Amino acid sequence: MRRGKNNGSSFVLLGIFALIVGGAFYVYSSAMFEREIPVISMQKNGYWNLKNPLEIAINDASGLKSFKVTLKSSTEETVLYHEQFMVSKESINIKVEPPKSAYVMKDKEIKIIVEATDGSKWNFFKGNSTAVESKYIIDKKRPQLNIIANSYKIGKGGAALVIFKAEDENLKEIYIETNFGKKFLAQPFYKNGYFISLVAWPIIEENFKATVVAVDHAQNSAQVYVPLFLQNKIYNVSNIKISDSFLKGKIAELAEEFDETQGVLNPIEQFKVINEKVREKNEKLIHDITSKVPTGMVSDFSMNEMYPLRNGAVVAHFGDHRIYSYEDKTVSEAYHMGVDLASNAMAEIRPQNGGEVVYAGYNGLYGNMPIIHHGLGLYTLFGHCSTLNVHEGDFVQPGAHIASTGKSGYAMGDHLHFGVLVQGIEVRPAEWMDRSWMKLNITDVINSAKEIMDKG
Repeated sequence: MRRGKNNGSSFVLLGIFALIVGGAFYVYSSAMFEREIPVISMQKNGYWNLKNPLEIAINDASGLKSFKVTLKSSTEETVLYHEQFMVSKESINIKVEPPKSAYVMKDKEIKIIVEATDGSKWNFFKGNSTAVESKYIIDKKRPQLNIIANSYKIGKGGAALVIFKAEDENLKEIYIETNFGKKFLAQPFYKNGYFISLVAWPIIEENFKATVVAVDHAQNSAQVYVPLFLQNKIYNVSNIKISDSFLKGKIAELAEEFDETQGVLNPIEQFKVINEKVREKNEKLIHDITSKVPTGMVSDFSMNEMYPLRNGAVVAHFGDHRIYSYEDKTVSEAYHMGVDLASNAMAEIRPQNGGEVVYAGYNGLYGNMPIIHHGLGLYTLFGHCSTLNVHEGDFVQPGAHIASTGKSGYAMGDHLHFGVLVQGIEVRPAEWMDRSWMKLNITDVINSAKEIMDKG
């Protein structure tokens, strides 16, 4: 009889134990009792100008129950946000505006504390809670900007030089912004706090405007307009009729070479693909390479007038807008972004300025092509070469025999395609081949700026 009672008690205990284990398993595995804390995303340990709002994002899979944002200074704590939700939300995005008292705050550093609790039943139905604290350096002062010297004018398709001073203890970035979206980067120049940059006006843009912009880590910004006289220039338009012999000759030859024309059988379509798609690919390579600007200090910058082909005659000009037609129908167009020079076959190419070879290889329509960087984001390009005497990474001296002319790529005869680029923008080689232009727009501007800087 006693044994029966013991058996009954054992079954009861086993049942209770099973309920406990089952309940524990349910709590452990149930989504209602999840244990993941909310995720708080915000800029950490940065700068704040007390003008732009701080952006904070809070996420939790089980839904948020409440959150609070507190500003803590050396003298007080101010609750900026405190909200509880009747219906939980999986995510919230808030923009924290500074309190009115912050504008007279003298603290150089404050803390922002973000607390959040989710709707989980974990922690005795209190939910999962977390807090993130970030320090911010208060910076309400915008950078100081002054233009020291600049070229008097810029022509369409041409270049100009700008030297300016930018001061801010928390300076983050400086650049020269244009009306067409291009940002020209500036390098430190001569003394701390001074910067220099070349700018360029693309021939396809009808207008030009340049503004120096300085931004600090707190997103305070300053802008100064660059006072350049704009000189318009009309470039030639050439209407070129495509012949059948041209299609069966040079175009058929190139069509066998490029991946883009494989499977394209129509000669006119081959021409269109070569003149547009292949050209775009080749020019992208050039623009990517020549858009790079060093970040080191520039103590000086001087250039000799450029004329890389001795006794070379100009056979095609920069900026020529070429419109191609076949059987009286326009089929394609392109801009000639350099100057073509020709003398005798396989003539020696000897640039008057040294620099670093940043590319030396075959580039489609441009054929064998070296590119040299001379500093300040100024590059020279030499297309259609027969042979190359330099390699990428070489540093060449003025007058070095870097290559010989030829007819590689999209060339009808032996010549040099000579291009000049400023931070990825093609500019008129004629300016850089003119000693007077270079003195007035480059050398004199630098010397004038140095005089002002030395006096200051």
